[in-house]
Amino acid sequence: MAANAEIPLDLYPTESDLPYEEEILRDPFKLKGWWRYLVARASAPFKKRSILYERALKALPGSYKLWHAYLRERLDAVRAFPITHPSYASLNNTFERALVTMHRMPRIWIMYLSSLTDQRLLTRARRTFDRALRALPVTQHDRIWPLYLKLVSLPGVPVETSFRVYRRYLAFDPSHVEDFIDFLLQSKRWQEAADRLASVLNDDGFYSIKGKTKHQLWLELCDLLTKHATEVSGLKVDPIIRGGIRKFTDEVGRLWTSLADYYVRRGLYEKARDIFEEGISTVITVRDFSVIFDAYAQFEQSALAAKLEAAEDDSDDEMDGGEGGKDGMEKLAKKLLEGCWLNDDDDTDLRLARFERLFDRRPELLNSVLLRQNPHNVEQWHRRVKLFEGDPARQASTYVEAVKTVDPAKAVGKPHTLWVAFAKMYEEHNRLDSAEEIFKKATQVNYKTVDHLASVWCEWAEMELRHKNFTKAIELMRQATAEPSVEVKRRASAEGNEPVQMKLHKSLRLWSFYVDLEESLGSLESTRAVYERILDLRIATPQIILNYAFLLEENKYFEDAFKVYERGVKIFKYPHVRDIWVTYLSKFVKRYGKSKLDRARELFEQAIEQTPAQEVKPLFLQYAKLEEDFGLAKRAMNVYDRAVKTVSDSEKLSMYEIYIGRAAEIYGVPKTRQIYEQAIESGLPPNDVKAMCLKYAELERNLGEIDRARAIFIFSSNYADPRSDPDFWKRWKEFEIQHGNEDTFREMLRINRSVSASFSQTHFILPEYLMQKDQKLTVEEAVDTLKRAGVPEDQMGALERQLAADPLSNSSINKDSSARAVSFVRGGVVEPESDTIKRAVANAEEIDLPESDSDEENIEIAQKSVPAAVFGELAKKAAEEKEGEDDGAGTKLGALERIKRQRQQ
Repeated sequence: MAANAEIPLDLYPTESDLPYEEEILRDPFKLKGWWRYLVARASAPFKKRSILYERALKALPGSYKLWHAYLRERLDAVRAFPITHPSYASLNNTFERALVTMHRMPRIWIMYLSSLTDQRLLTRARRTFDRALRALPVTQHDRIWPLYLKLVSLPGVPVETSFRVYRRYLAFDPSHVEDFIDFLLQSKRWQEAADRLASVLNDDGFYSIKGKTKHQLWLELCDLLTKHATEVSGLKVDPIIRGGIRKFTDEVGRLWTSLADYYVRRGLYEKARDIFEEGISTVITVRDFSVIFDAYAQFEQSALAAKLEAAEDDSDDEMDGGEGGKDGMEKLAKKLLEGCWLNDDDDTDLRLARFERLFDRRPELLNSVLLRQNPHNVEQWHRRVKLFEGDPARQASTYVEAVKTVDPAKAVGKPHTLWVAFAKMYEEHNRLDSAEEIFKKATQVNYKTVDHLASVWCEWAEMELRHKNFTKAIELMRQATAEPSVEVKRRASAEGNEPVQMKLHKSLRLWSFYVDLEESLGSLESTRAVYERILDLRIATPQIILNYAFLLEENKYFEDAFKVYERGVKIFKYPHVRDIWVTYLSKFVKRYGKSKLDRARELFEQAIEQTPAQEVKPLFLQYAKLEEDFGLAKRAMNVYDRAVKTVSDSEKLSMYEIYIGRAAEIYGVPKTRQIYEQAIESGLPPNDVKAMCLKYAELERNLGEIDRARAIFIFSSNYADPRSDPDFWKRWKEFEIQHGNEDTFREMLRINRSVSASFSQTHFILPEYLMQKDQKLTVEEAVDTLKRAGVPEDQMGALERQLAADPLSNSSINKDSSARAVSFVRGGVVEPESDTIKRAVANAEEIDLPESDSDEENIEIAQKSVPAAVFGELAKKAAEEKEGEDDGAGTKLGALERIKRQRQQ
């Protein structure tokens, strides 16, 4: 009774529990009954539920479902307590009891191990982890190891313990060596981390689970070796980093600075300086050079600053009286070696000189980097020479290195400029013999193009000219332009690679320079020989032809000059021959004028025949000028007539204007009528036709032919849209105001409207079925059709009313009137209409004018004198010749009467 009194009454089964109690009594080894009982008492206190779990597990100790649910509830129950609470001990005991039968269940182990880790029971947890790894199969160890690594990574865990655990883990899964390396780095175990990194890099089959490349791992190893140089041993740092430099070319600068930093940290400063120098002299990119140079400069600056600071400390110690004292032997040795430069510890000046020298060398070092990128870059070699300005010896050595290094076939730039600049350097120092020797070697180089070799020869000759060696300069040109012998050509062709020296004798640049020398220093015969040789080699240019001809003309060899022109026009085609023809024709006409007119005509005909239409206009004008000055006016007009038919369409208008102007001046203004009509009918563009018509109308107006001028206006109105060309209609209006009457003015307005309608982009044309008499058409269909045609509302309304009245009985008159109501525009020739139709379509705006009386008195017409320009120059000459002769009647006919009689004849 006393024992039962200690158990609270609420833990005993109640009346509602009796059905479940009876069920488990009937079958205590059935899980379903126990589980139904636990679910029914889900809201009961944990103590009561724990009693149920204990009773159930006593009956079913091998039930995973009961153990898992029981352990989860116990974990949830103790989670609110601190880890020192006694409930955790009871929890651990429960886990131990569960593992007696559940030691094959990884989930139970995970729950237990996580709880021990949270309780910070390191030793017990480590031993439990070992038990779990022994109890579970290897295939399930991957679920235990992450928790084990988490445990050994906690602060306070002995490092050696963590190392042993990680080593065991790597035996299970070697791919996680990077995690071990990170742990070693965090634990500052530099030696083992370096060894592990080196082994990883040596393993060709290694694959990083973190996505790191061999390049990144190599850089990490280099950083580790250099930053902890004194703490890592057993690895050959220098070969390792140099291997990285050879293998990873994109981080060369960083690896060189790492290697130098390694020696700096080990106190080997001279070795570090050698590494910096080696890196600067081997990198091939400006980025790597900048990295190394900046690190090198910082190293020298730090060394200088450290030395200055040490010197200040030593001076302070001396002023303090040498505290600490020294024995007699040291004082004696210092006294004996005082003043000896080998015993001088103060190398501040040397370090300062090194620092300054480094910055002075920077342009040279940078240029070396660019030349290592491309040793055949000619421009960089020139820049390198400029760096040594003021030091001829360095410049000469640089030129020697440049001409030995640069391959003309691979050169970027012009390699011959190196030889020329090298020779000019010796020339500036009055070493002509050395300069000539350099030029001689330069002429033997196999350049990429002939022009480079020709430039060397020309520069050599110019140097001789600067020093007044004229004969030698000409001799050099003769030597350069000499054609190689047949034996030399055969030997070169047998070798397969023909050098540029074989083609030098056809260099136009060389021959041009040679002919200039002969013109300035040689005789006429030698100069002509050079020109003839150029023509024989077929390398002449139009300018050379012109120069040769000018030379002959200056020396009064006119026929020979014309022969040169003839050869030029046979050699070249258009457009290159244009200047030769123009010069040839102008010189020939100027020289012979009228004396060789037939030959001049043949030359002009030949030139015109070879010249395209776009270029022929100046020749036609020059030809016509020849005929006007020395030939016949009729021939000149024929030339103009051919010109307007031959020139391009863009120049026809201007050519016609010239033609008309010359015809008016020679034959008189009436002669131009035929030309005007020809121009209008020749197919000119519409704007040009309109412009020509306006000029034609102005001519007729000045001649008093008002009707002809009006007819021209009417014809040209077809080319003038009133909306876009109001100037034309303004001029016609002014013409009618001045010379017309009311009828002509109305006709002009009618034509204006007609032309405006023809140019209009909107035409209301009725469909064909609306024009048929036997087609039945409803009002709605007609309205829809007109709407689609864009007819305004008022016009559609009128048509609708007309169709609604009698759509089938309307006559042709009504159809015509309705068509006019919608502004129908007729096309083509208008047929004559009957009087009835005419009256039906009579113009409501017509003005009734009084009929003129034919019996009125005759109106006197004022006459104007004909301008003198009408008759032209030939008419003037004829009038002067006939002056003084009697015409038989004693009176002279007027100019207008004579023109009329000539027209009648």
